[in-house]
Amino acid sequence: MKLAYVLNTYPQPSQTFIRRELRALERADVQVRRIAMRRSAMPLVDPQDKEEERATQYVLDAGAPRLVFAMAKVAVTKPAAYARALVCAWRMGRRSRLGPLRHLIYLAEACVVLRLCRGLDHVHAHFGTNATEVALLTRLLGGPCYSFTVHGPEEFDEPVGLSLDAKIAHAKFVVAISQFGRSQLFRWAGFAHWPKIKVVHCGIEPGAFADPVPLPQGPPRLVSIGRFAEQKGQMILIEALAACKNNDIRLVLVGDGDMRPALEDAVTHHGLQERVTLTGWLSEHGVRAELAAAHAMALPSFAEGLPMVIMEAMAAARPVLSTMIAGAPELVQQGQTGWLMPAGDVQALADAMDACAGTDHATLVQMGKAGRDRVLGRHDIDDQASRLLALMRDTLPT
Repeated sequence: MKLAYVLNTYPQPSQTFIRRELRALERADVQVRRIAMRRSAMPLVDPQDKEEERATQYVLDAGAPRLVFAMAKVAVTKPAAYARALVCAWRMGRRSRLGPLRHLIYLAEACVVLRLCRGLDHVHAHFGTNATEVALLTRLLGGPCYSFTVHGPEEFDEPVGLSLDAKIAHAKFVVAISQFGRSQLFRWAGFAHWPKIKVVHCGIEPGAFADPVPLPQGPPRLVSIGRFAEQKGQMILIEALAACKNNDIRLVLVGDGDMRPALEDAVTHHGLQERVTLTGWLSEHGVRAELAAAHAMALPSFAEGLPMVIMEAMAAARPVLSTMIAGAPELVQQGQTGWLMPAGDVQALADAMDACAGTDHATLVQMGKAGRDRVLGRHDIDDQASRLLALMRDTLPT
């Protein structure tokens, strides 16, 4: 089977789950062509991301003239199909806060993608945003049928503006990464389309966590991994640390983003300079090293899909502190694999951090083992990629 993955910006440091899925498909002898609209503006630290960048074709690299030429060629050679796609793009643009002009650019991108998908069997997109619209328009222009994976929370924040209903209706199937995500898609899909909405989890590579580093001794150390963005909750994590009764807790924030100066100011304001470290983006090896040095991982997000960092922490046999949102409770079990608390509640988070710091070493080890068993049983990337591939093969003509 020959596939194309259509993505907006790829690779990015926060998209290891896409890379793992692509490579798992390739291990199953599937040819996958990587097509992205643009390169990442963030520096790529991980060597595997750099490899992915070299393997990816970028639609916007050649500039506007290429898009205009591709659009004109399709309009002349496929006038009926072009007219259908144009009407669709215009209607989506009328619903979008970005306006019709931006969606005409998506149509131009689709005209380029149409050529890149020649001879392929299927197109899959990640995120129900512009990459999926490009896949839809490519299909209307005569390209392969398509499917897409919805992660959240962005898609659920603006379902009408993103025309999720139309994208679901035109797709052969739609993937949600959690049961919660599937339920949210039910809200925007007609009943007739509910059966095509499937759950396929993001996955981890068990071999990368084959021999977890034993839980360290010493003062309690928590790590939080993710983009420095409001929805990830790093600011409330710093406030909770300041409210903790245990003054020995140390916190490492792995990641970067526009919110970094505000986080640094908050650390200084609360006098936590000796207890909080901001590392910037790290390679996968660096992330695993920070997990290995931690007693638990904290992710107090306000909005999520099903966080990969929770899976990675559990695979590394580390308990998890998480908020009771989206797909997180489908993984983290209160008192068994970690702690759950309401989103946005500083005191509840501080109490959970104190509870973690006050838990004896043997109990933390047992919680980590229970989490590892759970995630390895549910999120092996080769198993999940096989499920996705089966769905794709069902779309092929008999």
